[in-house]
Amino acid sequence: MTREHRRGRRQTLRFVGGAAVAAGALALGIVPSVEAQQTGPGFPQPDEKVQETLQRLFGNRPLQPAGDRIKLEAPTIAENGSVVPIKIDAKLPMAPDNYVKHVYVIADKNRRPLNAKFTLTPESGAAALATNVRLAATSDVRVIAEMSTGALYEAKQEVKVTVGGCGG
Repeated sequence: MTREHRRGRRQTLRFVGGAAVAAGALALGIVPSVEAQQTGPGFPQPDEKVQETLQRLFGNRPLQPAGDRIKLEAPTIAENGSVVPIKIDAKLPMAPDNYVKHVYVIADKNRRPLNAKFTLTPESGAAALATNVRLAATSDVRVIAEMSTGALYEAKQEVKVTVGGCGG
């Protein structure tokens, strides 16, 4: 046998061996199924209500009004709910001991209200973000900043949708 042929054979044997190990682990239940992974306590449920989403994400921690700490820019009227641009500028500390850890974008009337979750570090420098969200209908859009200390600040704005973006 030539050297090239042996390498191809070795690679084939490694692949077949790896596939056999994976199939055995799946058959023995060592690797959970995708269905089981998506129904855990941290995952959104179908047709989850906004209060259920807030409870799942934040438990019983109080949401404090952001006031001037978070500036949320979104259109008052969105002609198309499929693409609604939003900008978030949080005037909150970004020090190593107190910083914006996560920013959540939640649309109250969506089938699954959590639109986006951004993770930041003090090295981010500032909690300033821009993204597009999809809205199913006229809805409040909430931005919640979760601090590394556990404090939660919420800003919200109603966006009127003239053409639905989530199947509307």
